[in-house]
Amino acid sequence: MFDRDNPFLAITPLWPEVLTGVVTFGLLALVLMKVVFPRMERMTQARADAIEGGLARAEALRAEAEQLRDSYREKLAEARVEAARIRDEARADADETRATALVAARAEADQIVAAGRDRLAAERAAVARGLRPDTERLAADLAARIIR
Repeated sequence: MFDRDNPFLAITPLWPEVLTGVVTFGLLALVLMKVVFPRMERMTQARADAIEGGLARAEALRAEAEQLRDSYREKLAEARVEAARIRDEARADADETRATALVAARAEADQIVAAGRDRLAAERAAVARGLRPDTERLAADLAARIIR
């Protein structure tokens, strides 16, 4: 109710409205404190536990990943050493095979050269034997012409 003479009365609330507001606020606060806030606290705690558990799992997985990485690095280093050893053995085998093949090739070349020399000497002897009768006949013919 608005009174033109007393404007203060226009903004003063009525006691029943104030009492209703206080009771309603009290009931709302009671419901919030007994039902809503405990649920929110449990949810917040569950979320914090989940985050901490996730962090712990992530840390455990990181540690396991680092261990696997170190293990793979060790295996890789061992594989590199093994590869170097195999490569050195292969080079040594290749050098040995090359040396053996070179010795065999030189021996075969020496045999071929010796066989060629023997064949050449035999052909020379055969040619000399074949030319001897002709040479004797030609020498006799030449001597006969000179004498005539």
